[in-house]
Amino acid sequence: MKVDLGCGQITWRGVPEEKVLADIAEAGYAGAPLSARGGRTAKQIAEIWGGYGLAPAPGYFGGDFWEEDRHEEYVAQAHEQARISSDLGVSELYVSAGGFNTTTRSGHTRRDVAAHAGPDDALSEKEFGQLVRTVDAIARATLEYGVRSCYHNHVGTFVETEDEIERLLAAVDPEVLFLGPDTGHLAWAGVDVVEFTRRHAERIKTAHLKDIDTAVRDRGRVAGWDYSTFEKHAIWAEVGHGEVDFATMFSLLGQAGFAGWLIVETDVTQRETPLESARISRDNLRGLGV
Repeated sequence: MKVDLGCGQITWRGVPEEKVLADIAEAGYAGAPLSARGGRTAKQIAEIWGGYGLAPAPGYFGGDFWEEDRHEEYVAQAHEQARISSDLGVSELYVSAGGFNTTTRSGHTRRDVAAHAGPDDALSEKEFGQLVRTVDAIARATLEYGVRSCYHNHVGTFVETEDEIERLLAAVDPEVLFLGPDTGHLAWAGVDVVEFTRRHAERIKTAHLKDIDTAVRDRGRVAGWDYSTFEKHAIWAEVGHGEVDFATMFSLLGQAGFAGWLIVETDVTQRETPLESARISRDNLRGLGV
């Protein structure tokens, strides 16, 4: 398996970007997800990342894709995201629908019912159909630049559960929409990461590597915690310190000929610093041959 190993910036919330990128480089990673915030050009991103010896890794494009009146807006944004990615030599883009703060028919948001959403917390048939159409259009738009849109599952969104993920994947041509799964969010939602990888290994072109404490997950489901409460009770663990079976996942990806970016992320760490967290995950991945 040919892997470029990156580290996501999320663990460093509120920390200046220069410190974040310096820490990621110091921890032994090859890159970090690109960010065009503030209207930065591809050249500017390359210069900033390169100043720390890092390569730009696949970025993230999210939105409320079920909103019909924003369809064209999202497709236009996808063109711009793909153009910047292509200019940087990055051939994948994480694409993910939102839903965190949208009130559902149940009267709750998906953030309220993280990992224990019911039927009334889902999009309507019409809304899900629009989400499919917009994701399909986004994926076709990015392919015009040689950039593969890789759907990214996430707890607290409208594509969280196994049924929601599989329904979307079945609705869009696998030669148009690819996969950029998040292992931690799969496990948190109760999806078997190994079996999911076994089913979709050919479609996975990049991934976020997260680990979780499944005892916290199970306790929070019974108690009906919201997203933030799960995090306060330490749902997240460094790679190798939770229950996700990365060794088998990597074996399956290797058998499928995977070659691309894997991005370590620990959304909230219990370690003293994000740098310590990033180092632990990096060391554990070395032990797995990554």
